[in-house]
Amino acid sequence: MPTVRASNAIARRERPATRRARTILGRVDGQAGGGATLPYVHRITKYDPADRDQHGHYTGPQDTDSDRGPVEAAYLSAIAAFATDTGVHELAIREPESVPGADGDLPADAPPGAEAGVRDGESSGPGADSAAPGGPLPGVDAFHDGARVSLGVALELVRTMLRGGGAWCRLEAEGLFAVHVGWDQYVYVGSAAPCEGAVARTRALGLFAERLDASPYDAAFDEAGPQRPADDVFWQRLRWEVGAGRAGLLEEAPVRTLSRWHRLDRGGVDAVRARLAPRAMLTVWPGLSDDVPAVLAGLPAEGVAELVWADADGRITSAAGEVGELSARAAGARAAAVLSDGSGTRALFTAVRPDPDGVLRARWRTEPTESDRAWAVLTTLRRGEIRTGRVVEIAPFGVTFVDIGGCTAMINVPELSWRRIDRPSDVVAVGQEVTALVLDVDLVRERVPLSLKALQPDPMAALAARVGEVVTGEVTLLVPIGAFVRVEDRPDGLEGLVPAGEGHGGPEGPRDGPDLPPDRLDGGPYVRALAVGDSVAVRIAAVDLERRRIELALPGDTPPGAPAGDRR
Repeated sequence: MPTVRASNAIARRERPATRRARTILGRVDGQAGGGATLPYVHRITKYDPADRDQHGHYTGPQDTDSDRGPVEAAYLSAIAAFATDTGVHELAIREPESVPGADGDLPADAPPGAEAGVRDGESSGPGADSAAPGGPLPGVDAFHDGARVSLGVALELVRTMLRGGGAWCRLEAEGLFAVHVGWDQYVYVGSAAPCEGAVARTRALGLFAERLDASPYDAAFDEAGPQRPADDVFWQRLRWEVGAGRAGLLEEAPVRTLSRWHRLDRGGVDAVRARLAPRAMLTVWPGLSDDVPAVLAGLPAEGVAELVWADADGRITSAAGEVGELSARAAGARAAAVLSDGSGTRALFTAVRPDPDGVLRARWRTEPTESDRAWAVLTTLRRGEIRTGRVVEIAPFGVTFVDIGGCTAMINVPELSWRRIDRPSDVVAVGQEVTALVLDVDLVRERVPLSLKALQPDPMAALAARVGEVVTGEVTLLVPIGAFVRVEDRPDGLEGLVPAGEGHGGPEGPRDGPDLPPDRLDGGPYVRALAVGDSVAVRIAAVDLERRRIELALPGDTPPGAPAGDRR
């Protein structure tokens, strides 16, 4: 049974602090998916309030364990009375912590009900009550968040929790009714109705019903930001990660103290998806390594770690503990992987399964990974919006990476500037703040391409308005198809192509001359001799904005229709 802590996570199983599931216990008022605190909350106990000291601690003779007899039966009758007064006959299991008779890891191919916890058969329910306890407790496949059970089965779950039988969950009818079992036989019942009859019935049973503002076991969460759902985008990303060889294991947690492990391959993701429990917490991990000695050798010399391994029969088991103990347990494994080793978790990303209609109604949270935090930012981005960020890296292959508030976006070289550049550092530097346009948002690959130049005026558009104008420029490059000439008086100025064949001389006929040196353009007997560095007058013949090409001609010549240049 969990300890009430208003704003601290409860460790899942007994794992290191680096890995925790995010079911938080404490109050919640209007939390999404959690609902508001019910207006009438009573604490039901066998403890006489007159036997409390000045600090509220009970000092009377009652034992803190269940008597498994008439007092336990009185608790169940009192809860049934509150439910009847509220008009509730069915409750939903919420945030199950554990299941009677099952703990640790489950086989991925376990048949339905194979790990079912069953009640111990010592039923001593209040036979006169119409909502008497009865029926077996739900097993693993039915004991999940959101599962609906009859009031009779709900009372059996309460009995198990009163006895410390290994199971714990909240039992709720949203907006109407809730039962939370605490430590030491404290039970909290919330209702939308005042339930005066149930209060009187509780007192007649020899118990005490004390009015409170709220149950200390109302669900609350301390993680900011949205919880990633296991929606279609999640499964597309999982397939992509599996295909890339980065993901190989899926951990399914239908109950906080249970894990079911699934090995992933390219063709098996859909089959795994089909057999997952409703509202389960999912964690994606790298695959198992067949080199078990190398995995074990990579563990720290001492301390706490968490390991997952497959035994000779293929059953996957995970455990957290001292390194030496884990190494001994996994020594005979045929494959293994480290989940955490004190330096942090190696989980890739996480999610919680939504309901079949796509709505995420589960209230528990997974421990967010770097990918999850990036996803949360990605969901706020829209194509075409403007974002400001800081350059964090300029990769050797030319891509500039920009942190835009928890998500790393990228700027490819062509999007840095309209002008021709030799390297990204000509435009940006690490640590520089930049403002860019969002070109796209790819939630599957978690990529956000940006553009700096989209927010800058296009110099070629200005040049398009000058078609027909004669300008003087410098020859920058000679190629077999013509000569490139810079038409702007700046080092990174735009360049256009004077096609080979220009300069045929017009009515004066061809211009003959001596053999041209190697650095001269030889386009035939009708081509004017040009050299790199020459200053030459050219006419802007055409500007193709779509293909990013400028065609030039010599003054007085008719453009022959040769291909336009594509140098900027």
